Amino acid sequence: MKTDDPLSSLLGGEDKKILSTGNNEIDKKIADGLPLESLTLIEGENDTGKSVLTQQIIWGAMKQSFRVDLFTTESTAKTFLTQMESMSLDISDYYAWGYLRVFPLHLEGMKWTKDDMDGILQRLVDFIRSSRAEVIVIDSLTMFTEYTDSEAVLAFFTSCKNLVDYGKTILITLHPYAFEEDSLVRIRSTCDAHLVMKKAQLGSKYVMLLEVVKVRGARRTTGNIVSFEVHPGYGMKIIPVSMAKI
Repeated sequence: MKTDDPLSSLLGGEDKKILSTGNNEIDKKIADGLPLESLTLIEGENDTGKSVLTQQIIWGAMKQSFRVDLFTTESTAKTFLTQMESMSLDISDYYAWGYLRVFPLHLEGMKWTKDDMDGILQRLVDFIRSSRAEVIVIDSLTMFTEYTDSEAVLAFFTSCKNLVDYGKTILITLHPYAFEEDSLVRIRSTCDAHLVMKKAQLGSKYVMLLEVVKVRGARRTTGNIVSFEVHPGYGMKIIPVSMAKI
Protein backbone atom coordinates (compact mmCIF):
# COMPACT_ATOMS: atom_id res chain seq x y z
CA MET A 1 0.00 0.00 0.00
CA LYS A 2 1.44 3.30 -1.01
CA THR A 3 1.68 5.90 1.71
CA ASP A 4 0.98 8.71 -0.76
CA ASP A 5 -2.46 7.26 -1.58
CA PRO A 6 -4.95 10.16 -1.49
CA LEU A 7 -7.45 8.03 0.42
CA SER A 8 -4.90 7.44 3.20
CA SER A 9 -4.57 11.17 3.70
CA LEU A 10 -8.30 11.69 3.56
CA LEU A 11 -9.16 8.94 6.04
CA GLY A 12 -6.29 9.25 8.47
CA GLY A 13 -3.84 6.52 7.59
CA GLU A 14 -3.97 2.75 7.65
CA ASP A 15 -3.12 -0.41 9.58
CA LYS A 16 -0.61 -2.41 7.55
CA LYS A 17 -1.12 -5.69 9.42
CA ILE A 18 -4.85 -6.00 9.94
CA LEU A 19 -7.86 -5.75 7.66
CA SER A 20 -10.47 -3.96 9.75
CA THR A 21 -14.23 -4.25 9.30
CA GLY A 22 -14.53 -0.55 10.02
CA ASN A 23 -16.56 -1.48 13.12
CA ASN A 24 -14.54 -1.54 16.37
CA GLU A 25 -17.03 -3.83 18.14
CA ILE A 26 -16.84 -6.45 15.42
CA ASP A 27 -13.06 -6.17 15.12
CA LYS A 28 -12.66 -6.93 18.84
CA LYS A 29 -14.64 -10.14 18.37
CA ILE A 30 -12.58 -11.38 15.43
CA ALA A 31 -9.12 -11.08 16.94
CA ASP A 32 -8.86 -7.31 16.28
CA GLY A 33 -9.49 -7.87 12.59
CA LEU A 34 -8.42 -10.27 9.85
CA PRO A 35 -4.73 -10.60 8.96
CA LEU A 36 -3.67 -8.99 5.71
CA GLU A 37 -2.23 -11.25 3.02
CA SER A 38 -4.38 -14.16 4.15
CA LEU A 39 -7.10 -16.49 2.85
CA THR A 40 -10.37 -16.34 4.77
CA LEU A 41 -13.30 -18.75 4.51
CA ILE A 42 -16.76 -17.48 5.51
CA GLU A 43 -19.09 -20.46 5.73
CA GLY A 44 -22.83 -20.60 6.34
CA GLU A 45 -26.25 -21.65 5.12
CA ASN A 46 -28.65 -19.37 3.23
CA ASP A 47 -29.59 -16.06 4.85
CA THR A 48 -27.11 -16.31 7.72
CA GLY A 49 -25.38 -13.00 6.99
CA LYS A 50 -22.37 -14.00 4.88
CA SER A 51 -22.92 -11.21 2.37
CA VAL A 52 -23.60 -8.70 5.15
CA LEU A 53 -20.29 -9.57 6.77
CA THR A 54 -18.36 -9.27 3.50
CA GLN A 55 -20.02 -5.90 2.90
CA GLN A 56 -18.84 -4.72 6.31
CA ILE A 57 -15.32 -5.97 5.56
CA ILE A 58 -15.33 -4.20 2.19
CA TRP A 59 -16.28 -1.01 4.02
CA GLY A 60 -13.30 -1.47 6.33
CA ALA A 61 -11.02 -2.07 3.35
CA MET A 62 -12.22 1.16 1.75
CA LYS A 63 -11.52 3.08 4.96
CA GLN A 64 -7.99 1.68 4.93
CA SER A 65 -7.66 2.80 1.29
CA PHE A 66 -7.26 -0.67 -0.18
CA ARG A 67 -8.44 -1.49 -3.66
CA VAL A 68 -11.13 -4.19 -3.71
CA ASP A 69 -12.43 -6.55 -6.38
CA LEU A 70 -15.79 -8.16 -5.57
CA PHE A 71 -16.95 -11.20 -7.54
CA THR A 72 -20.57 -11.83 -6.66
CA THR A 73 -23.23 -14.34 -7.58
CA GLU A 74 -25.58 -12.70 -5.06
CA SER A 75 -26.31 -9.31 -6.64
CA THR A 76 -25.66 -6.83 -9.42
CA ALA A 77 -23.39 -3.82 -8.96
CA LYS A 78 -26.39 -1.54 -8.53
CA THR A 79 -28.02 -3.82 -5.96
CA PHE A 80 -24.77 -4.13 -4.05
CA LEU A 81 -24.28 -0.36 -3.84
CA THR A 82 -27.89 0.07 -2.72
CA GLN A 83 -27.48 -2.56 0.01
CA MET A 84 -24.34 -0.86 1.28
CA GLU A 85 -26.06 2.51 1.37
CA SER A 86 -28.99 1.02 3.30
CA MET A 87 -26.54 0.07 6.08
CA SER A 88 -25.05 3.59 6.12
CA LEU A 89 -21.95 2.24 4.36
CA ASP A 90 -22.06 4.48 1.32
CA ILE A 91 -19.20 3.48 -0.97
CA SER A 92 -20.50 5.02 -4.18
CA ASP A 93 -17.58 7.46 -4.33
CA TYR A 94 -15.04 4.64 -3.95
CA TYR A 95 -16.85 2.77 -6.73
CA ALA A 96 -16.81 5.85 -8.96
CA TRP A 97 -13.09 6.41 -8.32
CA GLY A 98 -12.30 2.79 -9.19
CA TYR A 99 -11.12 1.71 -5.74
CA LEU A 100 -13.94 -0.85 -5.76
CA ARG A 101 -14.83 -2.98 -8.77
CA VAL A 102 -17.90 -5.25 -8.78
CA PHE A 103 -18.08 -8.26 -11.11
CA PRO A 104 -21.53 -9.94 -11.11
CA LEU A 105 -21.10 -13.63 -11.98
CA HIS A 106 -24.72 -14.71 -12.19
CA LEU A 107 -26.53 -12.56 -14.73
CA GLU A 108 -30.27 -12.82 -15.30
CA GLY A 109 -31.15 -14.88 -18.33
CA MET A 110 -27.72 -16.50 -18.60
CA LYS A 111 -27.67 -20.30 -18.54
CA TRP A 112 -24.35 -21.74 -17.52
CA THR A 113 -23.29 -25.12 -18.90
CA LYS A 114 -20.39 -27.33 -17.90
CA ASP A 115 -18.58 -26.41 -21.13
CA ASP A 116 -19.05 -22.69 -20.37
CA MET A 117 -17.64 -23.16 -16.86
CA ASP A 118 -14.74 -25.39 -17.81
CA GLY A 119 -11.57 -23.75 -16.55
CA ILE A 120 -13.37 -20.70 -15.12
CA LEU A 121 -11.77 -21.08 -11.68
CA GLN A 122 -8.30 -21.00 -13.24
CA ARG A 123 -9.27 -17.95 -15.28
CA LEU A 124 -10.47 -16.33 -12.07
CA VAL A 125 -7.09 -17.06 -10.45
CA ASP A 126 -5.28 -15.54 -13.43
CA PHE A 127 -7.44 -12.41 -13.22
CA ILE A 128 -6.82 -12.02 -9.48
CA ARG A 129 -3.08 -12.41 -9.98
CA SER A 130 -2.97 -9.59 -12.55
CA SER A 131 -5.39 -7.27 -10.70
CA ARG A 132 -4.20 -4.17 -8.86
CA ALA A 133 -6.66 -4.90 -6.04
CA GLU A 134 -5.13 -5.91 -2.72
CA VAL A 135 -8.41 -7.32 -1.34
CA ILE A 136 -10.46 -9.90 -3.24
CA VAL A 137 -13.95 -11.00 -2.16
CA ILE A 138 -15.77 -13.94 -3.78
CA ASP A 139 -19.43 -14.13 -2.67
CA SER A 140 -20.15 -16.94 -3.16
CA LEU A 141 -18.24 -19.92 -4.52
CA THR A 142 -21.23 -22.27 -4.25
CA MET A 143 -22.49 -21.75 -7.81
CA PHE A 144 -19.24 -23.12 -9.23
CA THR A 145 -19.72 -26.48 -7.48
CA GLU A 146 -22.61 -27.29 -9.82
CA TYR A 147 -20.24 -27.41 -12.78
CA THR A 148 -16.81 -28.10 -11.30
CA ASP A 149 -15.49 -31.24 -9.61
CA SER A 150 -14.11 -31.20 -6.07
CA GLU A 151 -10.49 -31.54 -7.17
CA ALA A 152 -10.76 -28.37 -9.27
CA VAL A 153 -12.26 -26.51 -6.30
CA LEU A 154 -9.47 -27.70 -4.01
CA ALA A 155 -6.89 -26.67 -6.63
CA PHE A 156 -8.55 -23.25 -6.71
CA PHE A 157 -8.13 -22.82 -2.95
CA THR A 158 -4.50 -23.90 -3.22
CA SER A 159 -3.94 -21.28 -5.95
CA CYS A 160 -5.61 -18.62 -3.77
CA LYS A 161 -3.34 -19.60 -0.91
CA ASN A 162 -0.35 -19.07 -3.20
CA LEU A 163 -1.68 -15.65 -4.25
CA VAL A 164 -1.57 -14.58 -0.60
CA ASP A 165 2.23 -14.69 -0.88
CA TYR A 166 1.97 -12.03 -3.59
CA GLY A 167 0.21 -9.54 -1.34
CA LYS A 168 -3.42 -10.54 -1.89
CA THR A 169 -6.00 -10.75 0.89
CA ILE A 170 -8.76 -13.11 -0.26
CA LEU A 171 -12.16 -13.78 1.31
CA ILE A 172 -14.42 -16.54 0.01
CA THR A 173 -17.97 -17.36 1.11
CA LEU A 174 -19.64 -20.71 0.54
CA HIS A 175 -22.63 -22.84 1.54
CA PRO A 176 -21.42 -26.04 3.27
CA TYR A 177 -24.29 -28.14 1.86
CA ALA A 178 -22.74 -27.88 -1.61
CA PHE A 179 -19.51 -29.63 -0.60
CA GLU A 180 -18.64 -33.12 0.55
CA GLU A 181 -17.39 -33.25 4.13
CA ASP A 182 -13.93 -34.46 3.11
CA SER A 183 -13.57 -31.53 0.71
CA LEU A 184 -14.76 -29.08 3.39
CA VAL A 185 -12.16 -30.36 5.84
CA ARG A 186 -9.40 -29.85 3.30
CA ILE A 187 -10.69 -26.39 2.33
CA ARG A 188 -10.88 -25.28 5.97
CA SER A 189 -7.35 -26.47 6.65
CA THR A 190 -6.04 -24.49 3.67
CA CYS A 191 -7.46 -21.19 4.92
CA ASP A 192 -5.74 -18.84 7.37
CA ALA A 193 -9.03 -17.71 8.90
CA HIS A 194 -12.35 -19.55 9.22
CA LEU A 195 -15.61 -17.85 10.17
CA VAL A 196 -18.95 -19.67 10.45
CA MET A 197 -22.29 -17.90 10.12
CA LYS A 198 -25.53 -19.27 11.64
CA LYS A 199 -29.01 -18.15 12.60
CA ALA A 200 -30.10 -17.90 16.21
CA GLN A 201 -33.47 -17.27 17.80
CA LEU A 202 -33.95 -14.33 20.12
CA GLY A 203 -37.46 -14.39 21.49
CA SER A 204 -39.80 -14.34 18.50
CA LYS A 205 -37.19 -13.15 16.00
CA TYR A 206 -33.98 -14.43 14.45
CA VAL A 207 -30.53 -12.88 14.67
CA MET A 208 -27.28 -13.71 12.93
CA LEU A 209 -24.51 -15.56 14.71
CA LEU A 210 -20.81 -15.40 13.82
CA GLU A 211 -18.36 -17.95 15.22
CA VAL A 212 -14.64 -17.24 14.88
CA VAL A 213 -13.22 -20.74 14.42
CA LYS A 214 -9.63 -19.67 13.71
CA VAL A 215 -7.58 -16.65 12.72
CA ARG A 216 -3.91 -17.10 11.89
CA GLY A 217 -1.63 -15.11 14.18
CA ALA A 218 -4.58 -13.75 16.14
CA ARG A 219 -3.74 -11.04 18.66
CA ARG A 220 -6.63 -12.24 20.80
CA THR A 221 -8.07 -15.68 21.53
CA THR A 222 -10.30 -17.02 18.78
CA GLY A 223 -13.45 -19.04 19.42
CA ASN A 224 -15.55 -15.94 20.04
CA ILE A 225 -19.22 -16.11 19.15
CA VAL A 226 -20.87 -12.86 18.08
CA SER A 227 -24.59 -12.29 17.59
CA PHE A 228 -25.81 -9.29 15.64
CA GLU A 229 -28.71 -7.73 13.83
CA VAL A 230 -28.67 -5.64 10.67
CA HIS A 231 -30.44 -2.32 11.12
CA PRO A 232 -31.34 -0.11 8.15
CA GLY A 233 -29.43 3.12 8.45
CA TYR A 234 -27.00 1.63 10.99
CA GLY A 235 -25.62 -1.65 9.71
CA MET A 236 -24.39 -4.50 11.91
CA LYS A 237 -25.30 -4.11 15.58
CA ILE A 238 -23.83 -6.47 18.18
CA ILE A 239 -26.30 -7.94 20.70
CA PRO A 240 -25.56 -10.12 23.78
CA VAL A 241 -24.98 -13.69 22.61
CA SER A 242 -26.27 -15.11 25.90
CA MET A 243 -29.75 -13.94 24.92
CA ALA A 244 -29.82 -15.98 21.72
CA LYS A 245 -30.75 -19.63 21.19
CA ILE A 246 -29.28 -21.57 18.26
